[in-house]
Amino acid sequence: MSASNKQEWGTRLGVILAVAGSAVGLGNFLRFPGNAAQNGGGAFLIPYFVALLLLGIPIGWAEWTMGRYGGRKGFHSAPAIMGVVGRGGVSRYLGVTGVVIPLVVYFYYVLIEAWCLCYAWNFAQGGIGINEGAVQSQVDGSKQFFGEITGSAFDGFMADGTLHQSVVFWVITFGINIWFVYRGLSKGIEAFCRYAIPCMAVFAVIVLIRVLTLGTPDPTHPDQSVEAGLNFMWNPDFKALGNFQTWLAAAGQIFFSLSVGFGVIINYASYCRRKDDIVLSGLTATATNEFFEVALGGMITLTAAVAFMGLTLTQANTGGTFSTGFFALPVVFAHMPGGNFFGAIWFFMLFLAAITSSLSMLQPAKAFFEEALGVGTKTATTIVALITLFGNVFVLWFSKDLIAMDTIDFWVGTFLIFVMAGVQIIAFGWVFGIDRGWKEAHVGARIRIPGIYRFIIKYVSPVFLLVVFVGFIFQNLPDKTGDDGVVTLGWISKIADSRTMQLSLGLVTLVILFLIIVTAIGARRWAREGRDLNGEREPDDIQPSSSTTEPRT
Repeated sequence: MSASNKQEWGTRLGVILAVAGSAVGLGNFLRFPGNAAQNGGGAFLIPYFVALLLLGIPIGWAEWTMGRYGGRKGFHSAPAIMGVVGRGGVSRYLGVTGVVIPLVVYFYYVLIEAWCLCYAWNFAQGGIGINEGAVQSQVDGSKQFFGEITGSAFDGFMADGTLHQSVVFWVITFGINIWFVYRGLSKGIEAFCRYAIPCMAVFAVIVLIRVLTLGTPDPTHPDQSVEAGLNFMWNPDFKALGNFQTWLAAAGQIFFSLSVGFGVIINYASYCRRKDDIVLSGLTATATNEFFEVALGGMITLTAAVAFMGLTLTQANTGGTFSTGFFALPVVFAHMPGGNFFGAIWFFMLFLAAITSSLSMLQPAKAFFEEALGVGTKTATTIVALITLFGNVFVLWFSKDLIAMDTIDFWVGTFLIFVMAGVQIIAFGWVFGIDRGWKEAHVGARIRIPGIYRFIIKYVSPVFLLVVFVGFIFQNLPDKTGDDGVVTLGWISKIADSRTMQLSLGLVTLVILFLIIVTAIGARRWAREGRDLNGEREPDDIQPSSSTTEPRT
């Protein structure tokens, strides 16, 4: 790699904002409120913060440490870094998951991003046409508008002969993403996040202030108020803690929200300098994400929904990944004075949150192709653009009922994240070694990780992860019969009955096989160059090959 292709962060604040940007996304403003509403409101926050302390923070620190360690050896992709930390080919090929996840999640994530921009545009132009009628009819109208935007009524975008506005906004969004990634770390991703994160905070605070000053919008319904919404979010219903699904949802939310096990942090941290403080940086990025998720996303969405729709309608229309922002909040804005203005601000903020995350999904794949194939930035970016373009078109085409999107989200955006997180924490705590990892993490650190986390990282996190993973499989794969005798199909039965699901999993499998082949090519290149592939030598004794990186100046 030539000097012109050398990648590193411009400032420590830049890497913190970039990592926070990768975490702060649609999971904060759409997924978190929906999970909280369906799992007891305030009760959900208890397992949520337990998962944060026992999974999110320790695995995050492990990723920061492994990434910086691999970067000092001249590696920047998850397969190469996991091979070094895990000392062998098995870990290297398991590390392919760290490229698969962000690359394939981007197949559908950028489409949701485009929907946010589309909604912001429509609200700025006067709303989405649901200002009349009762609340439930407005909810139905909101769902209808969502279906029209997403094309969920049938497969084949533009199959009816019209150019849908969501396709136009997808083209715009896709182009913005590729342009910023092409510009690199400091001039592209870091520069965008430096401005986008503060803008998101300002927009969110504006909407939050408006929501908290709503009082009781309809005096004839005193139970529908800001106070009722805050009570629902912060006063736990302890009965919900006895439901394993609540704990399962909380752990899944932490993984999705913090980008833990996603393959992004390990790539971003690889560009840190030897004495960059990764302990404080990791904690700061996590705290930033939690502020956006709990203090902004949760309080805005749940409070406003309960104030205007009541608790029953809120719980009925805030479950799942999309409905919080796309079903319920447009109804809230329809009732709110100046609603179109606040709706435009809200959805543009969602767009900014989404794009900071989607940029982070492209960078790990770009870095992987650069170092595995020995190509430059332009070529690697082109490869990534072509793969993701095909994936976007696939999800756009199979849009009916969003089946392709949901399938990829479950198996890649959820299932494989559990796998990658497990591989990372075991490699760090048991193969690399907790003593060695602890020492490496504290190089240049201004604060020390509490000693209890040695035990948590080595024992508690893997066991907690295993329990959650087994529960996750048990809850989602087989069919289940409810107390009323109604059978809910699990993913095994769904796949057997759905051609779209089968094609979606086939696409994911092809991507995995392709990346495994590229990893094998890269491993041969690195071996010929005399690179340390198995972590046998200390980083200080390693001089990265001049063909892959340039010395820092």
